[in-house]
Amino acid sequence: MAQPLTSQRDVETVGSKGVIKRNEYVRIITRALYSLNYNMTADLLQEESRIPLDSSEVKLLEKQVLDGNWEESVKTLCTISLLDKATRSLASFLILEQKFLKFLRMDDNVLDALNVLRKEIVPLGINLNRVHELAAWIISPSGYRNTDQDTESARSEILKKLLNLLPHSLVIPPTRLESIVEEALDLQRGACLFHNVFDSDLSLYPDHQCGRGRLPSSIKQILQVHTDEVWFLQFSHDGKYLASSSKDQSAIIWQVMDGGKVSWKHTLIGHQKPVLTVSWSPDDNQLLTCGEDEVIRRWDANLGQCLHVYEKIGVGFISCAWSPDGRVILAGMTNKSFSLWDVNGAELDCWEENTLRISEMAITDARDMIVSICRGDTIVFLDWEEKRCRKVIQEEEVITSFSLSKDNKFLLVNLTNQEIHLWSLEGYPQVVARYKGHTRSRFIIRSCFGGCEEAFIASGSEDTQVYVWHRGSGKLIQALDGHSGAVNCVSWNPVNIYMLASASDDGAIRIWGPDPRMDQFGFKS
Repeated sequence: MAQPLTSQRDVETVGSKGVIKRNEYVRIITRALYSLNYNMTADLLQEESRIPLDSSEVKLLEKQVLDGNWEESVKTLCTISLLDKATRSLASFLILEQKFLKFLRMDDNVLDALNVLRKEIVPLGINLNRVHELAAWIISPSGYRNTDQDTESARSEILKKLLNLLPHSLVIPPTRLESIVEEALDLQRGACLFHNVFDSDLSLYPDHQCGRGRLPSSIKQILQVHTDEVWFLQFSHDGKYLASSSKDQSAIIWQVMDGGKVSWKHTLIGHQKPVLTVSWSPDDNQLLTCGEDEVIRRWDANLGQCLHVYEKIGVGFISCAWSPDGRVILAGMTNKSFSLWDVNGAELDCWEENTLRISEMAITDARDMIVSICRGDTIVFLDWEEKRCRKVIQEEEVITSFSLSKDNKFLLVNLTNQEIHLWSLEGYPQVVARYKGHTRSRFIIRSCFGGCEEAFIASGSEDTQVYVWHRGSGKLIQALDGHSGAVNCVSWNPVNIYMLASASDDGAIRIWGPDPRMDQFGFKS
């Protein structure tokens, strides 16, 4: 007669779905109590539940290791039936190595140490490099004298390594309960389309769910100081300032007050042509402004004073960027070349192998790559020192702009075909998401990463709206009305994750924040 399958009812479970085994559940709680130093409570739970945390064999092994009884530890290890051959060999090696060292440290016991090495360690057939090292110590003992001595703390470390080798069914890791809870939170967070809260605001009590009320969707301020189209804007790294540039030949530094209100601080005057872009220094104390086919100016952001003008005879500038250490400035020029300058204005290098004017560029935080648009549909990553290409991104259409993620692992690329592509830069570059819905036919439209852990993508659009997508899914989650002209650029505050700024041809900058009429779940109150 065939043996019947074990009934699911033979295993006692907890929970409504019957998938959590009571035995495992109680053991994990017990382990968590011990890790929190609630030892008396953990002891009581084992006594009341009659479910021991560890088997008698594991308890005995722990005691023998802490006592330095290596001979008996090996014997006990052999009685544990749930170990596979590989695990048993690794654990045995760890114990026998201590047995070997114990003999080696004792006078007139070199032969015993040699026997352990030959008859017990070598037959395991693993870790041959370590075996050779142990053998060398028999001839020259100076090496092992630098190892940890046979002390209580050293044996505790050996026990920790040994328990890490054993399967979790035998030895539950001290942080197992925390890992389960953190994974549950990660799953809830990943499934939350509008997730935009810091981890410190998460709670274990309710299931996590955000609504639109967590996203910037309401106009908080309209900044109207520029007298013509606003082409570019960018928050400082610390989120305390916002810089904008305009067709009116000026740039403006705005201050973000503690309550979230944005106020005018300085108007930067000196360019003779429209100001294309701005770029904050790594410490946010200085600002670069780049005139259209003109010069680059470096400003003291606190005083609003021009510190230096970068220019080259017969050539104009069209883009600029800082090195991560703030010592070098990268400049794209009208003659299709780009150059490196020190902050005092000395040209360090010039590369002239491009086929298009470089309107977009960046230097990675590692300071070893320059990212630039080389040809209309190509972005290249150039080695800083060796002047060679490390990576190439070949796009389907002409590239208009790009933006690097904060961790430099992703690149957001705007295309002329009204798509935005998200590229993963780790390993071989590949497109991992596409964003559609915005309008672009004539102008350079810029997009950005933003929100908590840069979980969202925002972009301007020629249809006067600001578009926001969920970064992971690519789903369009909101289109914001408010401007009366094309929205050229957006910038998400890197510190205040609820603040978004947009710049438009209508001459205004709009500051967006959560709608006060919506609760955290997106319902209007």
